[in-house]
Order: sequence, then structure tokens, then C-alpha cells
Amino acid sequence: MSAPTIPIQDLPSENKLAVSFRLLLGLYAIIPACLLLQLLDVGFWQGFLQRYLPSSPHHFILFQIVFGTPHIIASAIVMASNKEYLKFYKLKIILMTVAIAAFFGIGSLFIPYLVFYVLVACWTVYHVLKQQHGVARGVCHLPSWAFYLLLWLSVAAGIFVYVGIFLKNTLDAQQTEWVKHAAAGLCIGLALSTVLCQRYATTLFGKLFLWANTLLVLSSFYFYSQQYYFLAILVPRLVHDATAYVFYVTHDYNKHHSHPGNFIYRYAARCNVHVFVVLPVLSFALAFTLQNYGDDAVNLITIYLFDVEFRKVITVGLLGYLALMHYYTEAFTWKQGSPYRRFIAFSK
Repeated sequence: MSAPTIPIQDLPSENKLAVSFRLLLGLYAIIPACLLLQLLDVGFWQGFLQRYLPSSPHHFILFQIVFGTPHIIASAIVMASNKEYLKFYKLKIILMTVAIAAFFGIGSLFIPYLVFYVLVACWTVYHVLKQQHGVARGVCHLPSWAFYLLLWLSVAAGIFVYVGIFLKNTLDAQQTEWVKHAAAGLCIGLALSTVLCQRYATTLFGKLFLWANTLLVLSSFYFYSQQYYFLAILVPRLVHDATAYVFYVTHDYNKHHSHPGNFIYRYAARCNVHVFVVLPVLSFALAFTLQNYGDDAVNLITIYLFDVEFRKVITVGLLGYLALMHYYTEAFTWKQGSPYRRFIAFSK
């Protein structure tokens, strides 16, 4: 996502909801909150959290239902439920679907699983941090070279942290130290580059946003180095997912609250459900249902019809496809000139 400032008055008069940059910046409060939690664990709880928290939030099904899957489903709902969006992006969606099927279908015959994993990990980290830097760009007004310098240092450091956490059981001691040192070096470069680039942010608010994105990566590395893997993943995940939801809900409110434009909002209007809660409730309900019951439901159907069991068709197949499509489409659906952006404005 990118976010050049658009005055709220540029929207039609009935559309009053704007994305608040102060709200988006406030989401980064998870960083000091998690730092305080870690310090309390070291100083008073004798490492209880470190011992009992899982190595990743994804090991908690509740975390996936709350933070991981819903915003991906929400993104798919926004695209699929609006005919004009599907028509506008139809060719890109078809081509990307074919590419995903070919890459993972044919590629699985000769590309090792580890290579797939690292490629998806790199795309995941890029997607998460590109969104945050893109949003901040509308506040910081960095020159292009400074924007891309901070973005790529952040992504490179984030990839090493991600690999260090999720592949820790496959790395030997020397490889683990190499990954950690590489991440540390990139984090130092990121911090120094932020000091260099902050002069281009002409307001205090812009500087705060600039440093918030840098601290997002630095705090994740710190938690990784202290073996608080859950917190290392939680911080960027929460900020990213919550930021995305702010955009989705704002878009749908501005597009549908006066004149429901698709079957979801027309049905919600007949049921007197406020437009503001439709997308969150629907996406959270679908995330819960698919994560908990999707695979079992598909297995029952395929065993009954074909006497064949298929494993993780929903949680790996469908949700994996939606995640990859989400990474792809989010790169252009929120850019200036996109039909989505007709219903987005910003305010401080």
C-alpha cells in the first residue's frame, strides 16, 4: 500500500470516514508493550514466557484466527464481492492463478521444499514491510532513493530474522550464528540509514513514523536474538494486519454505507447490520470456520464420493492460494489511480 495524502473533501459528501495516520502510528505501541512484557519476564517471571510461548504465533490456532487469516480473507472478499473490481483486474488474477498453479504444481516435481519455503518467506516479509513503508511514505515524503534504501534494508534484515526463527531446527550452530550476524549487521545499517534519512521528514510526525518502521524491524531482531520468537513475529504481524484492516473497513464503509453496492451489504442492510462491522465479522467467521472445520469437511466429502482422503486442502491449498494472491494483488490495488482508492482518504 502507498498513501499520498488525499484531503477528505475529495470524497463524495456522503463518505465521511478517513484513514487516520495517528491511528496507524498508534498501532506501533505494540513494540514498547512487548518490550515491557519481555523485561518483566526476564526480571520477575524467571523466563516463564520464554519457556512456554511457542516459537511462532502460527502455532496458536487462535492467533491465526485473530491476526493471520482474517485480513487475507477480507482482502479476497473486497475483490470478489465487487464486480467492477473483478472485471478491472480479471486478466491479472487469471494470469497469477495460472502462474501459482504452474510454479507449485510443476515446480514441486523438482524444486526442494526448503526452496519453496524460503521463497514464500521472502515474499511474505517483503509484503509485510512494503505495506508499512508505503503507508509511511505519505507522511515522511522521502526521496525515492531514501525510501528504497530503508525498505530493502528492512526487508533483508526481516528475511534473516524470519529464516532464523522458522528454520532454526534445520540450521546447524554455525549457520545459526551466520544468520544472526547477518541480521545484526543489516539492522545496524538500517538504524544508521534512518539517522541519515530522517532529515528529509520535515515534521515531527513524519520522523516518528519513519522511526516506527525501523523499530519494527529492530525490535523483531532483538526478540529473535533473545529467543522470544513469539514476540519477534507478533510485533510486525499485528501492526501489518491491523493496518490492512483499517484500510479495508474504511474502504467498505465509504463505498457501501449509503448505497450498498453488492449482495453482502444489501443483505446486511436488510438485517439492520451496520456496514462498519460487516467485513470484520464475515472475515473472522470465515477464518474460524475454514481453519477449524475446512479440512475435515473436505475429507468427509471426498471420502464419501471418491473414497479418497485429501489432507489440508483448505488450510494449505485454499488459504495458501488466497495468501499468495493477497501478496500479489495488494501490490497494486491500493495505488493511486486504482478503483479502490476512490473510497480512501487520509487524515491526521
